[in-house]
Amino acid sequence: MSESRLWDDVDAYLISHLSPNDDPLEAALRDSDAAGLPRVNVTANQGKLLQLLAQVQGARTILEIGTLGGYSTIWLARALPADGRLVTLEHSVRHAEVATRNIARAGLDTLVDVRVGPALETLPELADENPPPFDLVFIDADKVNNPHYIEWALKLTSTGSLIVIDNVVRGGRVADPDSAEDDVRGTRAAIELIGSHPRLSGTAVQTVGGKGYDGFALARVLA
Repeated sequence: MSESRLWDDVDAYLISHLSPNDDPLEAALRDSDAAGLPRVNVTANQGKLLQLLAQVQGARTILEIGTLGGYSTIWLARALPADGRLVTLEHSVRHAEVATRNIARAGLDTLVDVRVGPALETLPELADENPPPFDLVFIDADKVNNPHYIEWALKLTSTGSLIVIDNVVRGGRVADPDSAEDDVRGTRAAIELIGSHPRLSGTAVQTVGGKGYDGFALARVLA
């Protein structure tokens, strides 16, 4: 058995017992595929991890940068109380339309605010509204702008908030200091920003599974 096949089998076993998709989640994946969205959403066990992190955090407000078809949005929104709020930012109008339908079918549309446009334009607009600090920020968008998204996350959070950044290993390419690829350079800049910023305490974890060899970073906002 190949290594990657073994990763897939282990993921399937873990998901079947710990984080199986229910009907709204399966429908979100199915409709995203039917609409031609790229298959880059988090896996079910990663979605469950996001939900657990939000619950451990006691999150009442969540910011997501990168909605895609709303699959991760559903996992996160399910962690919120009835009066909670999740703002999710999506660049693509078509992706946002699919996500909005998926979120509504999951019965979460009263909790979720889908905003369309480049995140570096919608984030300043969000900040101008002076919202309460977000308890958790999930960053899963274009990797070249990860450092900018972290800076905005710091402006929109407070002490104790949690920032999660997906896809930080890039199949191992993140270790290459000479890489000219934008996704790697953006990811390296984000990791180095977390490591050097006086208001952040973070770590990163390598993962294998249905999405291959990758990983995520966690950063807690300090005073």
